[in-house]
Amino acid sequence: MLYESEGNDIQIACTGESLISRTLSKFREARFLKMVQMIRDADISFTNAECLFHKFEHAPNSAAGGGSATGTYMGTDPRIIKELQWAGFDVVSTANNHGSDYGDGGLLTNIKNLEEAGLPFAGSGRNMTEARAPVYVDTPKGRVALIAAADWGPRGKGGTPWPFPMGVMAGEQSAYSMGRPGYNLIRQRPVFTVDKASFDALRRLSQQLGFEQEKGGHSLWGPEERDVDSDTVFHFMDARYVLGDKFSMATIAHKDDIEQNLKWVRDARRMAEWVLVSFHSHGASSNSDEPAEHGKQFARACIDAGADVFIGHGPHQDRGIEIYKNKLILHSLGDFILQNDTLLKVPYEAMTRMGLGWDNTPADWYDARAGNGTKARGNPKNWETALVMVEFKAGKLKEVRLHPVDLGMNAPRPQRGRPLLAEPGGEVWKRILERFQKMSKPFGTEIRAEGDVGVIRL
Repeated sequence: MLYESEGNDIQIACTGESLISRTLSKFREARFLKMVQMIRDADISFTNAECLFHKFEHAPNSAAGGGSATGTYMGTDPRIIKELQWAGFDVVSTANNHGSDYGDGGLLTNIKNLEEAGLPFAGSGRNMTEARAPVYVDTPKGRVALIAAADWGPRGKGGTPWPFPMGVMAGEQSAYSMGRPGYNLIRQRPVFTVDKASFDALRRLSQQLGFEQEKGGHSLWGPEERDVDSDTVFHFMDARYVLGDKFSMATIAHKDDIEQNLKWVRDARRMAEWVLVSFHSHGASSNSDEPAEHGKQFARACIDAGADVFIGHGPHQDRGIEIYKNKLILHSLGDFILQNDTLLKVPYEAMTRMGLGWDNTPADWYDARAGNGTKARGNPKNWETALVMVEFKAGKLKEVRLHPVDLGMNAPRPQRGRPLLAEPGGEVWKRILERFQKMSKPFGTEIRAEGDVGVIRL
């Protein structure tokens, strides 16, 4: 064997969102340092960098997180990039809904600072080709490619229209125009199945409001996605309704967005030994513990196109794990770092939405968002996750190990949000592992507790 990488062995460390605003390298708890060492020891380690590294040189967007009225404007000092590198992260995704919090300027400065720090990233770019193209990282165990995307469309149960991603989604350059800076977004929208009475009522509503007169024109989704009504399909306010005998909801993704991403997965398969796909999904789902339908389909399509590991994140909680064609799909890993209430800048518009003004401070805003102590700090699912260690041997997936991680939900604000390994056998440890077991069971995945970890063996 000439090269070490010919053995086709690799260990990959996978985490979810890192909403980071503080240093990591100052801390020394044993379970924190043990976790960091695991990330460092992996051949390649990934996280979703859900923040913009800049010095607030640019004006904030009108709303954070792509449209959230109370979302955090995730901007943090560029020196924090070095903290992720100190922790052992080799490559990051920048495709997420907070990437536009400070407009094009923040996006481009973030790219500049990541490049200058030498931290490889995928998912954003000066044009669409840059945003969609893989980034490559050389390791002793082979060349690793990362393609990173995020979805854009209705959240929750699918009922609230989400702003169309103009100015957020990257645009391709051509002979006629410059490329538009932005992100590799996969547009999605809901499909509702309704009974006949509701189906007929929607038709009548659309007719009486005059919406029918506006149909038939060109669609922002393109000619291949043009809405066509029939006896069993009706389109109303950018949602598709299908006649059925019960009520349900699913989501569909823009066909060209999917195919363009699969093109790059196929390209990466020919250019690297290992291919990772990161997908930041807020897409609507009937149950918060379940992936959106378009996300499940995209994950499997990426594996079919040549990906080895699909790393989902976005809903700020863990979801099930699927073994598909002997490759790994992590439908979602939750927050790995959640420091979204110690950022030092809160734009004026955000202040006014909380009834605050010029004289108020960032801490006032965080207090107001938390109901001045009257609101819970969230669901434990938002503050508990796992560091997932993935092992391939001779090119085949051999083992997945889940190390439960505690983000200190009930700690004071200056402390909480920094991860460390959960106390083995403790309440948090058990809850995390049991949650993964329950959510993975529908995918036919068995996770066994062995020692202080959860294990999937193939």
